[in-house]
Amino acid sequence: MQKIVCLDLEGVLVPEIWINVAKKTGIEALKRTTRDEPDYDVLMRGRLAILEEHKLSLSDIQHVIATMEPFGGALEFLNSLKEQTQVIILSDTFTQFAQPLMKKLLYPTLFCNTLVVDQNSMIIDYRLRQDNGKYKAVKALQSLGFSVFAAGDSYNDLTMIKAADGGALFKAPQQIIQDEPQLPSTQTYAELSAIVQEFLFQR
Repeated sequence: MQKIVCLDLEGVLVPEIWINVAKKTGIEALKRTTRDEPDYDVLMRGRLAILEEHKLSLSDIQHVIATMEPFGGALEFLNSLKEQTQVIILSDTFTQFAQPLMKKLLYPTLFCNTLVVDQNSMIIDYRLRQDNGKYKAVKALQSLGFSVFAAGDSYNDLTMIKAADGGALFKAPQQIIQDEPQLPSTQTYAELSAIVQEFLFQR
């Protein structure tokens, strides 16, 4: 059976975009991520309200993203994986946020969501590619005959990791590690790579 690897983006290959925006703007409430709030719609509605209150536009956020870099070793880890198998990034971020980061990661395949932006560059809503998209992507790949490995760091990654044929947490918060003791937990790319290699080369 052919094998494929699915990775989360933020927290695995690049820093959390919203945390960087929070640091740049000084708005502490924007530091909340899917590590803190399992309900993605609750999280995003809160973010949109904060952006409206502070009159922060898509352009303002894109300026912050343009200054961000992938984690040290992320590109090498990703390139090494791509030499051995197909890799898909499954993310709850948005195409309008991800583009500059994808360039720095040499344009891996990305499945994510989109923002609704008005004529003044204000973010007024968001559109999911589909509900529970990470899980459904894994199930769809399995239906196509792939054996899937998935890795992520947050609550919103758990369904895809559990649905996959192999998987691991990467730099997950201690609470998630405690809640999901059956999932392998890794802290470095070397540790994650070792688990992926075992998956790729098992019969």
